[in-house]
Amino acid sequence: MQIHRNFESLSRIKNAVVTTGTFDGVHIGHKVIIDRLNFLANSIQGESVLITFHPHPRKVLYPDTAGKDLKLINSQKEKIHLLEKTGLDHLVILNFTREFAETTSQEFVEEILLGKLGAKIIIVGFNHHFGHNREGDYSYLYELTKTHDFRVEEIPEQDLENETISSTITRKALTEGRVQRANAYLDHFFIISGDLIKGSQKCRELGFSTLKLVVEEVEKIVPKDGVYAVGVESEGRRLRGMLNIKTKDEEAKPDIQVHVFDYYSEFVLENKNATVTFHKRMRDELNIDDSKKLKDQLEIDKAEIEELIY
Repeated sequence: MQIHRNFESLSRIKNAVVTTGTFDGVHIGHKVIIDRLNFLANSIQGESVLITFHPHPRKVLYPDTAGKDLKLINSQKEKIHLLEKTGLDHLVILNFTREFAETTSQEFVEEILLGKLGAKIIIVGFNHHFGHNREGDYSYLYELTKTHDFRVEEIPEQDLENETISSTITRKALTEGRVQRANAYLDHFFIISGDLIKGSQKCRELGFSTLKLVVEEVEKIVPKDGVYAVGVESEGRRLRGMLNIKTKDEEAKPDIQVHVFDYYSEFVLENKNATVTFHKRMRDELNIDDSKKLKDQLEIDKAEIEELIY
């Protein structure tokens, strides 16, 4: 997958099949769109192109309302990593600004999708809107096909047990601690990538040395406080462990402590970048002041997680 930050570095693409959107989470619905994108590109000996935006449009357009507290399922690095696995030929990451937001749907289609990319087929998700004031949609694109040389296709909404899958419903599941449900929406494990630094001294004294996970972006969503069964992947290693999330107050960043079950590897991982995969939420965060009771609870947590198969 080739990554482009602008169109200047992007040479003319052969028979481009294009889609656009934020693709936060790269969930099941997104994957259906991308699978169709790749299939159609192959069918016309073309190349698949996904255009996405950074920062998230809501952060730019509604910084004091809808975008103010918006947390994202993926950091930009994580999203790129997930999209690399889909077989895309090209990923275009456009800097979303207020100036760019003034681009009309007609300008976006004629100047960018057709003009710069030479799109032969445009794929849109269910109820997708684009352009200034969200004036563009599938119906608008279909009308343009009558006067321009391209095809358009709309992908139906995707359901899981009668729930419409979206980034919004996935974020809600994560904030409620329902990571297994979120994983079902995503069709992959929810991840947090970041650096691992020296962890809690208190946990170390109890025999449960930890590493603190430093989240890469402030907009990155962190699941509800509690204890989770996790995997830790770094530099070719994959380890099992348990993770605790604790938020002191609404203004503070969540404190994320990871205890890996391989004692030696924990020291090797210190000051390394890692990707943590979330498998199951084990329990709520407990306020235990007594050291012995806390150690006993941690022993129980570890034993229960070690019995899990993942």
